[in-house]
Order: sequence, then C-alpha cells, then structure tokens
Amino acid sequence: MTARRIARAVATRIGSALLVVWLTATVVFFALRLSGDPLEAIMGGPGSQAGAEATERAREAYGLDRPLVVQYLAQLWNTVTLQFGDSYSRKQPVAELLAANLPPTLLIATLALLLAWVLVVIGALVVAVAGHGRAGRAIRSALAGIETVASVAPQFFVGAVLILVFASGLGLLPATSGSTPAGLVLPVVTLAVPIAGYLAHVLQGSLIEADDAPFAVTARSRGASEARVLLRHTLRHAALPALALSGWAYGSLLSGAVVVEALFARQGIGRMLLEAATVRDVPVVIGAVVVIALLYVAIMLLSDLLEQLVDPRLRRRGVIPA
Repeated sequence: MTARRIARAVATRIGSALLVVWLTATVVFFALRLSGDPLEAIMGGPGSQAGAEATERAREAYGLDRPLVVQYLAQLWNTVTLQFGDSYSRKQPVAELLAANLPPTLLIATLALLLAWVLVVIGALVVAVAGHGRAGRAIRSALAGIETVASVAPQFFVGAVLILVFASGLGLLPATSGSTPAGLVLPVVTLAVPIAGYLAHVLQGSLIEADDAPFAVTARSRGASEARVLLRHTLRHAALPALALSGWAYGSLLSGAVVVEALFARQGIGRMLLEAATVRDVPVVIGAVVVIALLYVAIMLLSDLLEQLVDPRLRRRGVIPA
C-alpha cells in the first residue's frame, strides 16, 4: 500500500511537470510572437542590412513561413523532447547555451539558500540565548524588525546598497562577478537577504508555539539550557513550515537570478534569458523557462522528501506529500 501511494505521488508530480512544461511553452511562444517578428533576431538585430532575398531564405530555413499554429506545434514537440533547436541570435544549439549558463545560476542560488538558513539559525540561537527577560524581548523586537525589512527589500535595492558600501565605498569586494570566489559574495548575499528575512519570520512564529509545547517544558524542567532546548527539541519541530517553504524559496532565487546576474554582470541563465527575451529569441527563452520550471518541480519534490526526514510522523506514514 505504501509503495502504491508513493508511486501515485510521484506520478502526480510528473503529471504536474508536464502540465507546467506545456503551459510555460505555450505562454512564452505566443507572448514573444505577439511582441514582434523573431526574424529580426535571426538577421542580426534592428540594424541589420539584410536584403529581401536573404530575409526570405532565413524565414523558410527557420520555418517562420509556416502558419503560426504549425510553428507552435513544432516548437511544442521540440520542447517536450527537450530539443529546443538553435538560438536565433547566437546561432548555437540552445542545449549548449543552457549547459554553459545553468551551473553558475544553480551555484549562486544554492549558496544563497544555504546562507539564508545559516542566518536564520543564528538569529534563532541569539533569541534563545537572550532568554525571556527585558533584554531578550528587546532583542526579539530588534530581530523582528530586521526580518521584516529584509523580507520586503527588493533584490536590486539590496544589491545596489552592497555595491555602494562594499565595492565602491570600502573597496573590499568586486562590483562585478568574475571567476574568483570573492566575486560570488555580493551576488549570493543579495539573493540570500530577502529569503532569510522571510524564512526567519516564519521560523520565529513556529518557535513561539514550540516553546510552549510539553516536550520543551519538560526539557527545561530537567535543567536544559535554552540553546539546548532549541537545538535538540524546538528547532526541529518549528523548522517544518520554513523547510516546506524552502522549495518555493529556491524557485524564487532562480527567478531573482535575472536581476542579480544583470546587476553584477554575471554569466547565468537569468542574464541569458533577459538578453534572449529582449531580441525575441524564442528557442532560448522557451528552453530557459522550461528548464527553470522543471527544476522548480524537482526541488518541490525534494523539499517534500526532506520534510519526511525531519518529521518522524511523515516517515511512519511513508507517504510523499502531494
């Protein structure tokens, strides 16, 4: 019975992924086609001096002379088979462009999520050590204010402030992201700060409830310190809602990479997607968006599995949450 439930849950996820691929490819295709003729990107941009004969040959070569519905069905089939074709503007296979630009984006998104969780746990430890006295309440209020500001701060604003302070002002870190580890710091922090504020806000609310739970009260009655109660008992229970949101948070980090990679002149799928959308490079845009959508579905499934590892009740049921 358990195996059947797991198989049903996995099949549901696969069905959701296919639906996401279809909707994404459909919306992107028609949005780009309605915004203008992609032939402009094929011929080299608005300043191209290509003649009418060369333009017509290119239109036939790329299948743009066929009815729009036929073009859509052909693009949809390429998307389902993950054969996105060649880039209109770069004249390279889209698969090669994705292989070159996806790893840098995954790197900063992963580092940003890890940093966000480090900041969240540090904040929870500070609150636990501070206790429930007057000083503790003051620290809680201060951290709550910081969390609120961080969670609503736009990433471009956070990045601009970091560049102004640490690159232009102090000269400690590069303003553009190169190949050195130092070039990762500002982009990763820019992505992590808003997510850390949101996750911390969710975690602190859960910690307040867990602090009054019988297991926490019992641990304190046995002489356990607040830090020990937090690390051994309340944090694991309170982390579930925030952990469940980590999948969404990672998807948000992937979308935020569009802003961060442009701001720090960093190679990545976000920057590639922005440039392709500007010139209406349909295969690149569809390929990038579909891959991001599939990553999001896979990450949500992984997040569900992590919940089972943290919560013994879910492990006993042996069910992947749908």
